[in-house]
Amino acid sequence: MACVYLRQRISVTMAYRLMIAAAFVMLMPYTVPASDELPKESVLPMGLAGKAIQASLDACKKDGYKVSVSVVDRAGVLRAMSRADGAGPHTVDSSRKKAYTAASLRRPTTELAELINKVPTLQALREMNDQVIILGGGLPIEIGGEVVGGIGVGGAPGAQLDDACAQAGLDAIGAAPKIPAGK
Repeated sequence: MACVYLRQRISVTMAYRLMIAAAFVMLMPYTVPASDELPKESVLPMGLAGKAIQASLDACKKDGYKVSVSVVDRAGVLRAMSRADGAGPHTVDSSRKKAYTAASLRRPTTELAELINKVPTLQALREMNDQVIILGGGLPIEIGGEVVGGIGVGGAPGAQLDDACAQAGLDAIGAAPKIPAGK
């Protein structure tokens, strides 16, 4: 008899604990895991960065220009860089800074240079930091409506030629065109 009483008492105690646990779970506020709050962003793969660089180098070489080409990620950090045989040493920094500027300001550097000439009060853009350079040849890399980086070409004899070589890199990886065709 004591055994039956004890078994019933344990069952009541367990049922009571289960009800309390269920009520606690229902009253507990829903919390979002911290990982759900982290931003999600696309990353330009190294393979595409290399492909864009090679296409830009090839386009410039075909026209007889010895250039350097840099690709940066969305934050302006260098992903890949190449300097053609015979390209000037200054082209390394200019290509990287053009890529940085295009990625960070999300606009072609030729467009920025034209804008500064039209609106002199924007000259301060040049002084934003020591990585910004307002010279043609830098294009943002936009894929799927998202800017994932920038490409910069330095060394061709003119901004429009640097732009054309950079555009060849964008074309090679299926990025959105940033300069009008035939320009």
